[in-house]
Amino acid sequence: MNHYSGLKNVLIAFFLLLSALYALPNIFGSDLAVQVSSAGDKKVTASDLTKITSILKSKGVNYKSAAISNRRILVRFTDNASQLSAKDYLKTALGRHFVVALNLAPSVPLWLADLGGKAMSLGLDLRGGVHFLLEVDMHSVLAMSIDRYYNELRALLRTERLYKSIKKEGDSIAIRLKMLDSKAKVLKIINSELSDLVVLETQNKDPLVIQVGISDNAQKQAKNNALKQNITTLRNRVNELGVAEPIIQQQGLERIVVQLPGVQDTARAKEILGAVATLEFRLVDEKNDPQTAIQSGRIPIGSKLYYFKDGRPLLLKTRVITTGENITGAASGIDQENSAPMVNITLDNIGGRAMLDTTKKYFRHRMAVVFIENKVESIIKNGKVTKKRTTTKDIINAATIQGTFSTRFQITGIDSAREARNLALLLRAGSLSAPIEIIEERTIGPSLGADNIEKGILSVVIGFVLVLLFMAMRYRVFGMVANVALTLNLVMIVAVLSLLQATLTLPGIAGIVLTVGMAVDANVLIFERIKEELSTDNNIQKAISSGYDKAVLTIADANITTLIAALVLFSFGTGPIKGFAITLSIGIVTSMFTAIIVSRAIVNKIYGSKKIQELSI
Repeated sequence: MNHYSGLKNVLIAFFLLLSALYALPNIFGSDLAVQVSSAGDKKVTASDLTKITSILKSKGVNYKSAAISNRRILVRFTDNASQLSAKDYLKTALGRHFVVALNLAPSVPLWLADLGGKAMSLGLDLRGGVHFLLEVDMHSVLAMSIDRYYNELRALLRTERLYKSIKKEGDSIAIRLKMLDSKAKVLKIINSELSDLVVLETQNKDPLVIQVGISDNAQKQAKNNALKQNITTLRNRVNELGVAEPIIQQQGLERIVVQLPGVQDTARAKEILGAVATLEFRLVDEKNDPQTAIQSGRIPIGSKLYYFKDGRPLLLKTRVITTGENITGAASGIDQENSAPMVNITLDNIGGRAMLDTTKKYFRHRMAVVFIENKVESIIKNGKVTKKRTTTKDIINAATIQGTFSTRFQITGIDSAREARNLALLLRAGSLSAPIEIIEERTIGPSLGADNIEKGILSVVIGFVLVLLFMAMRYRVFGMVANVALTLNLVMIVAVLSLLQATLTLPGIAGIVLTVGMAVDANVLIFERIKEELSTDNNIQKAISSGYDKAVLTIADANITTLIAALVLFSFGTGPIKGFAITLSIGIVTSMFTAIIVSRAIVNKIYGSKKIQELSI
């Protein structure tokens, strides 16, 4: 009756051992580290690792170890002074082609790491850093969309002289026709060429006036694109801060959360997030050699020397074809003809006309895309804060013009699909698509983060110990069984959080504390049910079996309703609320497993298939 099969016991033991294995990385702590990664698409190599170790040795900086891991170089240290010194030396020596960041590297043994063992990821409130909540100006997004459609509509109708006047009126465009007969033709052009525009019902009954606006779907798409483009732009800019593991994510329909672990200088973070970047399309100077120009020190008239990110020089024409301000869209893809990576570009009318004229005249010539970024840095000199403005200009692509095009064209000659995706991101992220405003700003110091961890662990320990004492005193042997199940439940929660790499925050710790209290509810229901069965039936084995079997439905009902509430919190909540919901959800599932299955397996081993006269409960 109270007996599990050997296979079931083996499976339970297997899951518990697996949980203990993947919870184990969290006891090894973390090493102070400096993380070095490439600022572009280039992978770090063994020669880069040798260069870094040589720099540190030459400067007399002691380090624990240095290795390449996950497309980055991680150098570990035993003390904070060595870590900070190493960061300064490496940032100066490596230049802007590498991102040097302070980090905390889990000191998980190699054999455990090879099995996929990872420590839990800690949130900003536990690690320290800067938190920004940014709001995108969606009114500007719609205004820019109206401007674009206004220019396109005017250009389309101008060719056949179908309107007397056309003007913007708030979020709509008013077209006054010359004659009523042309109304059907105008509507046909709008429906075929600008399907995102819809005719609006207005109080103006003048039959010669057509009022058009942007459809709801097009507005929603424009807002969504603006939000995603701003997120991409911010992510690229955050790299300049040298942040090891930044969090940049959408919150709601108009806001962006930016969390920068380890960063304490909010002014510096604001400068980087607000940096202005743009793009330029220029023709390549095919007649002159860049190396000759460098050696002679004479740049040909009408040309200018630029460099790729990897240092390769190239002469470009001084005349700019168009800039990033004219780009309305960019997406990576695969060329159907030769299965080669490409990037699809969309320009507005002004940029399209300039591109059409250029491609007609310079067919089979090369055209380069130059990424330009203006940065502002605050420098303290002689006790005074001064602004240092720098401009970087990098060639991100130089490809051959394969045909005549205007507003839509493809950039080919790209080495890999990954490079194509990166190029599309850079083109879209050249500048913010809509203004953003910082509406919330918080700085959490590293000491406060450490204090939060200490207090969070203390709260879990106190709650855990009090529950253990109560259960042991109230239910004796069965209480000790519940305590073992509760301990295993905590191990499983930590293991699942580590495997999922879910970010643990202070509200997440609160979820664990709540789970500790709720986890024994199931055992309390079972034990009280066993007592009731014993009061009506002297068959101890039957009482144990009935206690577990009859309490299962009640336990399932209680936990499922709580799980539904946790899932709703996760779906509709943001930030801290999601952290709480994640740990609560995991805790509910694991507590049901340990309270119902694991505790019964232990009770079966103690009392199952034995003739006993009394239960210690």
